Amino acid sequence: MKWLEQAWYRPRLAPFLYLLLPLSLLFWLLSSLRRNLYRLRILKPYRAPLPVVVVGNISVGGTGKTPAVLAIVKSLQSQGWQPAIISRGYGGQGPFPQTVSATSAASAVGDEPKLLQRRSQVPVVVAPKRRQAIEHLLQETPNIDVVVSDDGLQHYALSRDAEIIIIDAQRGLGNGLLLPAGPLREPAARLKQAEWVVANSAQHPFARFEMQLQALPWRRVKDDREIELPDGEAVIAIAGIGNPQRFFNTLKQQGIEIVETGIFADHYAYSQVDFERFNRRYPIVMTEKDAAKCAGFAPSHWYYLPVEAQLPDDLLTELNTALRRKYSHQE
Repeated sequence: MKWLEQAWYRPRLAPFLYLLLPLSLLFWLLSSLRRNLYRLRILKPYRAPLPVVVVGNISVGGTGKTPAVLAIVKSLQSQGWQPAIISRGYGGQGPFPQTVSATSAASAVGDEPKLLQRRSQVPVVVAPKRRQAIEHLLQETPNIDVVVSDDGLQHYALSRDAEIIIIDAQRGLGNGLLLPAGPLREPAARLKQAEWVVANSAQHPFARFEMQLQALPWRRVKDDREIELPDGEAVIAIAGIGNPQRFFNTLKQQGIEIVETGIFADHYAYSQVDFERFNRRYPIVMTEKDAAKCAGFAPSHWYYLPVEAQLPDDLLTELNTALRRKYSHQE
């Protein structure tokens, strides 16, 4: 519900959100109870036999988490690790656990895991229960020695050795309230418990580090072929992500004229019908996550804009040192 998400980030609290405050209180009580049950070991979390790095956020909507996961995986590889990725597979229908491959359908495994597998070329397994994902990974690829969890910050059934929390520096934490009166899954105080908090695209008082998203060359949705950036050509911009305005701004920074925009829900399951309302005179440009669900019916004049996260060297060095300190790593 885009109208509700927009209300979370307005300067003043919309009057109707006051009606949701009792539900936010109930959400806090239940989530705090569950987390404390794991913290007190009344519920026992699963401890994997190899280090686990969780990359997540405390708010709903896009923060740049997926590009950050790719950057962390790339850095770990450069340090001699053999990483794999696990994900909930949000939007995927399963069956779970499932290894993501080049031929996997986004409808089965989710759009983000498809993107992660294509870009990283490391093993990716999806399952709502992260323990199942890790155990499946170890059976299929026993040579991996570190797992990066795409999201799962609130999945306390999984023990973790490192937490990296991404926040959107532009939108911040909105009104600072928990769901459904605000965008937060956990209170802002949760940020103080993580060693690595990263702000996307600008500095933020809650974050030690800042990352930047760098636009990469455009690619054709249909066949993933790289193309030259159009010069002076107007486009229709499509985004089904948590923060579509960031995508539109990136296109404008490239000098692209946007004649029309299409905003869809995060993880939206596209079909050809969704595009019939757009003027066919203009090419369509979308995010890489959207492209994963449109490749099967995209014409040749649909493109996507991939991005790459640039994380600070200090953060990546600290992460590598912390993991090596906790685990003896076999080269």
